[in-house]
Amino acid sequence: MRPDFSPSIVVAEHSYLLHGQRLTAPSLLPGLHVVATPIGNLQDITLRALTTLAAADLIVCEDTRVTSRLTNHYGISAQLLAYNDHNAPRVRPQILERLTSGQGVALVSDAGTPMVSDPGFKLVREAIEENIPVFAAPGPSAALAALAVAGLPTDRFFFEGFLPNKDGARSNRLAELKTVPATLIFYESGPRLADSLAAMATALGNRAASVARELTKTYETVYRGTLVSLATDFAIADEPRGEIVVVVGPPVEEKASADDIEASLAAALDTLSVKDAAAAVSARLGLPKRDVYARAVEMASERRSRAS
Repeated sequence: MRPDFSPSIVVAEHSYLLHGQRLTAPSLLPGLHVVATPIGNLQDITLRALTTLAAADLIVCEDTRVTSRLTNHYGISAQLLAYNDHNAPRVRPQILERLTSGQGVALVSDAGTPMVSDPGFKLVREAIEENIPVFAAPGPSAALAALAVAGLPTDRFFFEGFLPNKDGARSNRLAELKTVPATLIFYESGPRLADSLAAMATALGNRAASVARELTKTYETVYRGTLVSLATDFAIADEPRGEIVVVVGPPVEEKASADDIEASLAAALDTLSVKDAAAAVSARLGLPKRDVYARAVEMASERRSRAS
């Protein structure tokens, strides 16, 4: 028989430190709480994240050494359990057992929002399959922080994460991404950055881009330029350290040339009326109907003159 996950069930209250004051965290609802943590600056923690971590029966994290720096800083004494790619098959059943017994478990990554390039997905999926409540405590994200300061379009973006390590697989993946009509976001490491930027320039073209490293930390730096200029600069620079996010602008729409318009209208006028030919060509090339129609009228008149 499954435990009752109604809001009336509570767990023991715990506490945390904030600006030197010891505060009591409200009781935590049973279930899996996906908690975003700072990507560098510990002050970026949210109040909800603090109270959730303080009240949790268990904090599931990638590396207990990394997460303990956060919990120690805020005086949180909850139990930590390492859950990563190496031990997930063995540890996941233990976590699910705690959850099905009605405990409140917090899931964090080393930095940022869990489930983004970390092993939390399978745990969340199996918790959902077991009808265990899953809650999100949103907060910092390296991908969104880099997008916010890149100066590139933000209305539509595509998060790719880490590209494949091997050159061939990386080139193939970039070729697939070339036509995605959105700003692209990649995670990268220092040793691979220069080669990855060069591969992006070759596959995607010389688009506007930015490279952000050590976001929110003391040595935060954002480089902006084009893929070619950035690839050239990093090819001769010292290998960058820390976490890196590369943001690449969307495909640049190339305007149709006069020759393209002429050729398209010539073909369309062979089978369509002037009005229909102009409408078809303007729609295909993304050009103003009035301008295309005017040229279509001229070309139709020229054809009649030659025929007479």
